[in-house]
Amino acid sequence: MLRANEVTLGQLLKDNGYETGMFGKWHLGDNYPYRPEDRGFTEVYRHGGGGVGQTPDLWDNSYFDGHYFHNGEIVPAKGFCTDVFFEKGREFIKRCAAEKKPFLAYICTNAPHGPLHCPEKYLDLYKDQPDALAAFFGMITNIDDNVGETRALLKELGVYENTIFIFTTDNGTATGEKVFNAGMRGKKGSAYDGGHRVPFILHWPGGGMAEKRVIETLSHAVDVVPTLLDLAEATEKPEGVRFDGKSLKPLLVPAEDGKEVAWPDRFLVTDSQRVRDPIKWKVSSVMSEHFRLINGVELYQIDEDPGQQNDVAGDHPEQVEKMRAFYEAWWAELEPTFAQTTEIVLGHADHPVVSLTAHDWIQLAGPPWNQRHIRDGLISKPRRKRGVPRRHPEGGGGPVVHSGHWAVKVETEGRYTVSCRRWPLEADQPINAALPPGENVPGATKAFRATEGRALGATRATLRLDGKDVASKPVTDADKEILFEVNLTKGSHQLAPLFHTSSGEVGAYYAIVTHVRS
Repeated sequence: MLRANEVTLGQLLKDNGYETGMFGKWHLGDNYPYRPEDRGFTEVYRHGGGGVGQTPDLWDNSYFDGHYFHNGEIVPAKGFCTDVFFEKGREFIKRCAAEKKPFLAYICTNAPHGPLHCPEKYLDLYKDQPDALAAFFGMITNIDDNVGETRALLKELGVYENTIFIFTTDNGTATGEKVFNAGMRGKKGSAYDGGHRVPFILHWPGGGMAEKRVIETLSHAVDVVPTLLDLAEATEKPEGVRFDGKSLKPLLVPAEDGKEVAWPDRFLVTDSQRVRDPIKWKVSSVMSEHFRLINGVELYQIDEDPGQQNDVAGDHPEQVEKMRAFYEAWWAELEPTFAQTTEIVLGHADHPVVSLTAHDWIQLAGPPWNQRHIRDGLISKPRRKRGVPRRHPEGGGGPVVHSGHWAVKVETEGRYTVSCRRWPLEADQPINAALPPGENVPGATKAFRATEGRALGATRATLRLDGKDVASKPVTDADKEILFEVNLTKGSHQLAPLFHTSSGEVGAYYAIVTHVRS
């Protein structure tokens, strides 16, 4: 969840008179104040969570014919998800062009992320490849087709010359590194360049950026916002905001005299934490024009050794020390924020009803982040087992204790109802119901929904608040929800409704919290 004090490109451009649209993957929070519509985007069409079929997404969504959130409302769609997101983005562009309004269209696909699904016609293009690669390449080709159609639309609308077009990706390959990896070491999740070096293509004829030029200078995602604000000549900027990156405009616009721009070397950091509590030097790379310091110990001279095969830390101790010192200062700046939990707000005047999902449980082990986990009945082992996930009801080791909770912040003190659910509201199924597998879709992997939904066998439900059990009720086979009423004081709380089964405690995968009265 994106911290409430962070600013987004959407907000910055909206403040400068732009229409701002985002389409596809957000993955920065599904409740107020973390949703894109809370963070400066005027038009939003997205799936839930980090991918189609993940836990916060609408129930039984797959890559085809899904339901999505359009400006907070649930709407049905026909077709493959990538096609839908681009289609909605193009509709937004058409409207803005017709109204002669400047716009930001942020089209962020969940493809080619797993699970690997795509239309049959794209699978057929790669019949000579293994199933996973055929689907992966098919998803990429589908994106290429949509990008081409979108660029053709810009020409058709007469805005091509004065539209800044950017194509980039978010990390190294997840599936195709054995086919082609540009000589890089590592893939998605790696600290080596193959884990994070990505293409960044920018085109703007009206700004003098239409000729093919390759710029080798090291840059970073943090440079994108200051660069676009600079190119757009945005004058409205929030006070007190310090950007971590710098504008790349001097590199993008060729000098009139043809001379190279003097660009000082700098250090930049990338890391892949993916843990609740950040760990110093975990899967990290400190980068400069000529070197990469990996996990604080390995040093590679990247211009001479782009495949990062020859560790030269012993030959350049002074370089290692400089890069370590930079990282230490970077870490010291960030460390005070680690304990500042991003909390889901309850009782906001404009958001009296809040839907919570197990995706946002805070616990040592990873939460049930996709709908296969929910159907499978993923729970946690007892605390003495350090929260290692397992499936319900197999396994041993004593009664299961639910170790997760939702971090919430009550904005308005008063009376609240908490609806505890095994299945989401749109599934409309009893807590103890077993569900048949859903329909599979074309691709190399099984859709999340194509897993049987296990019966929970819950006998009671308990509302746990700040580590204490405050209420309990029996569960019958007809119950779709167990409803509790509770007084919540203003401030931070840990909310953990749960069910009791023969194996122990199972967290309520879904809960709906409603502010009833102050």
